[in-house]
Amino acid sequence: MQKVGYFKSIHVKIVLIYILLIIIAMQIIGLYFVKELEETLKDNFQESIKDRVSLLVFSTREEIIKVRNEEEDASIEQSLRSILYGLNSNDIKEVRVIDARYQILATSDINNQSIVGQRSLDELVRFSITSATPFDNISLDPESKKRIWILATPIVDKGEVIGSLYIESNIENVFGQMNEINQILAGGTAVALVITIVLGILIAQTITRPISDMRRQAQAMAKGNFSRKVRVYGNDEIGQLAIAFNHLTNRLQEAQSTTEAERRKLASVLTNMTDGVIATDRKGRIILINDPALRLLRIPREMVLNRPIVSVLGIDAAQSFEDLIYSKESITLDFSTYERPFILRVNFSVIQKETGFVNGLIAVLHDNTEQEKIDMERREFVANVSHELRTPLTTMSSYLEALADGAWKDVEIAPSFLQVTQTETQRMIRLVNDLLQLSKMDSSDYDLNRDIVNFNEFFNRIIDRFELSKSQNVTFHRMLPKTPYYVDIDTDKLTQVIDNIISNALKYSPDGGNIRFGIAVKEQILKVMISDDGMGIPSENVNRIFDRFYRVDRARARSMGGTGLGLAIAREMIEAHGGKIWAESEEGHGTTVFFTLDIVMDEEGEWD
Repeated sequence: MQKVGYFKSIHVKIVLIYILLIIIAMQIIGLYFVKELEETLKDNFQESIKDRVSLLVFSTREEIIKVRNEEEDASIEQSLRSILYGLNSNDIKEVRVIDARYQILATSDINNQSIVGQRSLDELVRFSITSATPFDNISLDPESKKRIWILATPIVDKGEVIGSLYIESNIENVFGQMNEINQILAGGTAVALVITIVLGILIAQTITRPISDMRRQAQAMAKGNFSRKVRVYGNDEIGQLAIAFNHLTNRLQEAQSTTEAERRKLASVLTNMTDGVIATDRKGRIILINDPALRLLRIPREMVLNRPIVSVLGIDAAQSFEDLIYSKESITLDFSTYERPFILRVNFSVIQKETGFVNGLIAVLHDNTEQEKIDMERREFVANVSHELRTPLTTMSSYLEALADGAWKDVEIAPSFLQVTQTETQRMIRLVNDLLQLSKMDSSDYDLNRDIVNFNEFFNRIIDRFELSKSQNVTFHRMLPKTPYYVDIDTDKLTQVIDNIISNALKYSPDGGNIRFGIAVKEQILKVMISDDGMGIPSENVNRIFDRFYRVDRARARSMGGTGLGLAIAREMIEAHGGKIWAESEEGHGTTVFFTLDIVMDEEGEWD
């Protein structure tokens, strides 16, 4: 399992969430407090200015409406200047008195007396005079770069606006106080955060420590270790969870042990089965396959898993997975090639839940090649025997009917009819004797009368016999070594083998042809060769000439009196001697038959 990063751990997340909640709460409280405090300070400041402005408005109004004696009384500018100079306050920067014609009558700023007598261009003054309503605004002083509060209050006498009082006050002091308060609040917030972080870490540990223990236990369980237990720190919800987790660990350990035992049993059964087993999921994809199934299908495991079973079995063109689910019959798969037959039989079983939901499919593969081959050979054997017996029986029946109808009275015809009947009878006797001999050899109900003989002399005697009795114009060529080789054989059985091979060579050799005999020795194995110049055998039929009743040219072989069992008997006898027999042929260029025998030596290593 991947290790959890420090900043991704639940411990850090809990602390961060705790801190963020505190920060958000403090920010909300701070913002509300600062905003309300700022509004309160501004209101108090403005009310203080307005209170003093009310007295100033009264004084300036009296001076403006006063009837003056030009000789005794001071001018209005002097009177207003003395009133404004008496206004000594750090809060008020400058006070101007403007008449109704927007002319500046006086200013409290000693350094700005040059504006007296000029027209005022300030919009607040104009608005206050025209609307008889006070106007105020907070702006930035271009010289000091500090915020000032500008108030323009109309001077009204008997309902008529006679002027305006323009005041610039230093409201920056209010914002300075707010900055100091914000700094105090920020310091308090920092101290609170430090305390919060420490408390958050301690509180988070009480939650994350058992969770971390359970995480480590889960990682150990994933690796198959069920021996660890989670420590229980209390009886709260997390403690109850730890107790339940330990109980779950025990149950999982028991279930895992049971599952492992069942898995070993299943693996042993699947491994030791001779039949192949394939399991699929509910969509027909292969999720399990044993080694015998892989050998039968001749494909690697990585090319099978997660593939559709119909595709792996090669039946996707004819059937779908749903067809296999509802199929009650087995399926035969023919993977035979020209060189090697290979037939499989597949039986299907549906995996269903109690609710009837199909959860998958089990396919059992069985190699049915030998059974099919046996059935085919049995059918072919019965057909061949029936055919071989029917031919002489039909001939005999025809001739006997003719004799019964009076042909026996004909001195010239009757002997030839009887001769044919006798010939066909002898043919059936030979066929039955060959069948009995093959049957005895198949059942191993026979014994070999072995004897150690000089094979060179034994082989030459058989060749001499055929050379003296042959009727065709065929030349024998002997390529036999002078060194004697001794073999342990049943001379009668091996004589029959060589007789069958030489008889076939004589039958199929053309007039003026050659038959060659040879012996070769390699690694204590004697290889015998008998070759002819006959019509040869097609390459696709060479390996079948040792099958029972098999003939390359049936019509010609039957006319020559063969039963089609000679080479089959020869193979059985050679194999009974522990040797092998095979043929090599090229169509139109003759056939060569080989068989091997083991060479025997005396105790001193000399030839007997």
